[in-house]
Amino acid sequence: MSVEAHIQQLEQRHQLLESQLADLISTPSANDTELISVKRKKLKLKDEIYRLKSAA
Repeated sequence: MSVEAHIQQLEQRHQLLESQLADLISTPSANDTELISVKRKKLKLKDEIYRLKSAA
């Protein structure tokens, strides 16, 4: 897999997490632990995307 394809895949996963996070936030009974988990996953993906773009 090329670096560009990997970045694109990571960006798609990041967008899915963004949608999941929006859904969780809009739910009145959202679990704080789950919110934190999704936010951490999103941040890790964002950091990985940045790292790959910087190296390319």
